[in-house]
Amino acid sequence: MARPAESAANGARPVPEPYVLEAQIGFLLRKAQQRATEHFNAVMEEFGVTPTQFAALAKLHELGPTSQNLLGRLTAMDPATIFSVVGRLVRRGWVAQVADPHDARLVNVSLTTDGELAARKMIHLAPNVSHKTLAPLTASEAKLLLGLIGKLG
Repeated sequence: MARPAESAANGARPVPEPYVLEAQIGFLLRKAQQRATEHFNAVMEEFGVTPTQFAALAKLHELGPTSQNLLGRLTAMDPATIFSVVGRLVRRGWVAQVADPHDARLVNVSLTTDGELAARKMIHLAPNVSHKTLAPLTASEAKLLLGLIGKLG
């Protein structure tokens, strides 16, 4: 029997590979995400934050005050999600919202004093999440994986 590449070259329809769920990129990424989330929850347990809440806090810590819209884009969250995340952080007293004085359509967000303190503590612990998630890999494998996944996103 001709191999798929040979069949295609001869004008015949290639024989499809059998579908194996465990070999699919989406399935593997989801499993890796589940592993990373488990480690995140263990490391950040004392703070009671979700990965998306942490992402918003970490980015605000890095940038300082910014528009909620830009914060959402920089943390890969759609407008509804960043609205919800910021709302929860406001209720915790970690983030403040204020209308942009130059554009009433924009809402600016910034860390409060308590939010800054919490963000610094979390950022200090955050590398442990990556370390634990990537523990099964060698350093060179981890670097390669991060580079390749970065190309996908």
